[in-house]
Amino acid sequence: MTATPFPDAAATWNQRYASDPHLFGQEPNDYLRTQAHHLAPGGRVLCVADGDGRNSVWLARQGLQVDAFDISDVGVGRARQLAAQAQVTVHYSVADCDQWPWPTASYDAVVAIFVQFADPAMRARLFAHMVAALRPGGVLVLQGYTPRQLEYKTGGPPILSHLYTPEMIRSAFSGLEIIELRDYEAVLSEGTQHKGPSALLGLVARKP
Repeated sequence: MTATPFPDAAATWNQRYASDPHLFGQEPNDYLRTQAHHLAPGGRVLCVADGDGRNSVWLARQGLQVDAFDISDVGVGRARQLAAQAQVTVHYSVADCDQWPWPTASYDAVVAIFVQFADPAMRARLFAHMVAALRPGGVLVLQGYTPRQLEYKTGGPPILSHLYTPEMIRSAFSGLEIIELRDYEAVLSEGTQHKGPSALLGLVARKP
């Protein structure tokens, strides 16, 4: 069996969100912010495993129509509060990546930021769902940690099979037109969990 840091994912994330009000902060992910110009103005966006709403709320503030889901009802509750405070509308659901009713060819963009709870089998299903959910011309924005992150230990799961390499991502999204595939290092300051020097991968890709 593949080792996983999340034997009971819902309970794990509920405990984390309940114990730390600044788990990943309230500001959007830096890579998402810098790549948002690829998103169609007013378009429909899906935020995958969105946690407590920092990315979905920011996208809604940019005038996008946003759907989002997460396995943690505590996290989604906080996301709803954040959206209310920002006076924006986001359609939230509590579900895991297999339970969520993925629509086909429905989104102008799919955003997946640090969805590295997924083991290789779940990751394959998740990535396939994400591609299928995009409309033709739709854009995928993805950020994750690379194996060098095991040396930094500043965020992410400490399991090699959950981390991304450019070769893995290029293969997984071979049906998309890659706009950017970046393997880089940066200092993150995203709440208490993503903080410090980090080994990162960023992807922007378009569905033909």
